[in-house]
Amino acid sequence: MNPTLKGVAYVSVWVVLWGTAASVADFVLLERGAYEAGTTGQGITFASYGVAAVVLAVRLAGRFLKPEP
Repeated sequence: MNPTLKGVAYVSVWVVLWGTAASVADFVLLERGAYEAGTTGQGITFASYGVAAVVLAVRLAGRFLKPEP
């Protein structure tokens, strides 16, 4: 696979994972009344999941983006 295409696919998958995980957590927190929609708490939820996704993506990149022999 083309290395550029592989990189774009890798980042795209992580964006989808981040958005899905953060949305599920946000839904639960909104339903439990932890915070209201549009507040700082919601921003912190999405930002913290974003940071976690970046850390995991960088740590796992070597496994998925190494050149093919």
